[in-house]
Amino acid sequence: MKKIITLFAVAFIFCSCKLNDQQEGKQEVTVNSTPKDSTVVNDKDENGCLASAGYIWSKVNKECVKGFSGIQLNPVDKPDNEDETLSAYVLFSEDAKQAEIFLPRDTTSIVLTRAAEGKPWILNDWQLVPWKGYVLKKGDKSLFSGDGEIGKKVTGTDTEQ
Repeated sequence: MKKIITLFAVAFIFCSCKLNDQQEGKQEVTVNSTPKDSTVVNDKDENGCLASAGYIWSKVNKECVKGFSGIQLNPVDKPDNEDETLSAYVLFSEDAKQAEIFLPRDTTSIVLTRAAEGKPWILNDWQLVPWKGYVLKKGDKSLFSGDGEIGKKVTGTDTEQ
């Protein structure tokens, strides 16, 4: 009698495990066949620069560049500014005849040209003057200035970040 009860118990456990495995397999099929969210974020600009990664198109260098790269120019009224979004950035062409200015909160850049070494880069009423670093002016008003060093500046330290 003990052998029969043991045999039934083993058969019962075996069948219930087999049934459980089949049900789990069906659940997996159901879960896997559920359509996934197929929303694709395409934030590349017309030049193929990935905006979400901070890249923008450089007209001067003809390539995607990081938005906060180049020489940082802080607002004249906030020289110790640590908020990168308030600063302008300058990239130069290889021959340094052109300076591309990326202004804060502006999706396009302006390209300034200079006539000779030592002269300012100019476009209409914009000027980039090489003086104790660089000063960006619009008309007679100085808007941004910087020391001419590339990269983000941290006030109160000797090092760049």
